Amino acid sequence: MTLNQLQYFYQAAKTQHFNHAADNLSISQPSLSRAIASLENELGVILFERMGRNVSLTKAGQVFLEQTEKILDDIAVAERKMHQLAASGGEISIAYVFPLSMHFIPGAAHAFMELKENKGITFNFAQGLSAENIDGLKNGKYDIIFGTRDPSEMSIRFVPVMRQKLVVIMPAGHELAERPYIDADAFNHYPVLTYDRTSGLGKQTHTFFRRYNLHPNIICESPDENGIASLVREGFGIALVADINYSCIDKICIRPLAPEYEFYHTVYMGYLAGKYQIPAVSRFITFIQDNYSEMVL
Repeated sequence: MTLNQLQYFYQAAKTQHFNHAADNLSISQPSLSRAIASLENELGVILFERMGRNVSLTKAGQVFLEQTEKILDDIAVAERKMHQLAASGGEISIAYVFPLSMHFIPGAAHAFMELKENKGITFNFAQGLSAENIDGLKNGKYDIIFGTRDPSEMSIRFVPVMRQKLVVIMPAGHELAERPYIDADAFNHYPVLTYDRTSGLGKQTHTFFRRYNLHPNIICESPDENGIASLVREGFGIALVADINYSCIDKICIRPLAPEYEFYHTVYMGYLAGKYQIPAVSRFITFIQDNYSEMVL
C-alpha cells in the first residue's frame, strides 16, 4: 500500500466518479482504475460498487475511508510541522549549570526570541551538572548544553562563551569582610565550603587550591551556589564561588580575590559535531557565537 493509492482512493471516494477523481489528481482514468484494483487486491476486499461511470463505497470502503482520512490528516499535520521546523518554528532543548540560570540563559533565550525570524520557536530548559548534561547531549535528550568542557568528548564541539570570575563569599560581619581583597592564604585559616568536587566548578576550585599550595579545611561540598551561600550565610565558613547574584545577598559579603590571585572559570556551549540540526537550533548556536563569545562576568 502506498501513499499514492490512499490519495487516489480518497479522491474517488469523495467524488464517487473515477473520471472526476482522475482529473483532480491529474492522472488518466485507467491509471486510477488500476491503482484502485491493486489496492483492493492487496486488502482482499472490494472498496467500490461500480455503477457505470459512477461508483459508491461498499461497507468495507466506508470503514477504509475513515482510516484513510485519519492517515492523510496525520500526514498533513506532519508536513505542516516540518515546514515550520524548516522555517521559523521548532523547539530547542538546552541544559545548563546552575550559575547560568539567573541571567545568562534567560537573557540569551529572550534576546534570541525577540528577533522576528525566531518568533515561532520554543525552548525546553533543564538544569544539571556538566557531566549529566553531556550525557544528555550524547543520547539526544538535549540539542545544546552550557557548562564545563570535557576535552575527552571528541564528538562534542565546545565553544567558549563566557569567563566567570571567582569571588570569595563570607557571612555578614566576618572579619575578612573588612578587606577590599582576599588573599589566597585565607583559605588555610577558615573553614571552607566548596562545590561538589565532581562538578566543573568543583574541579576548578580544587585547581585553584593546588595552584597556590593551599590545604583548606573543607567541611562541606554542595552542587550549586545557592546551597553554598545558604551555609555561608549561617556562619559555617567561607567559599570560593562564581560571581552571580545571590538570593541571600543581604546576609553575606562578596569580596574579590587579590589581583595576583584572580581566577576565572570558562563556560562553554556544547553541541554534537557533524549532527544535523534543525534550523532553529543552528540559528541559536550562531546567535550565541556571535553575541556571547567569551563574555566576562
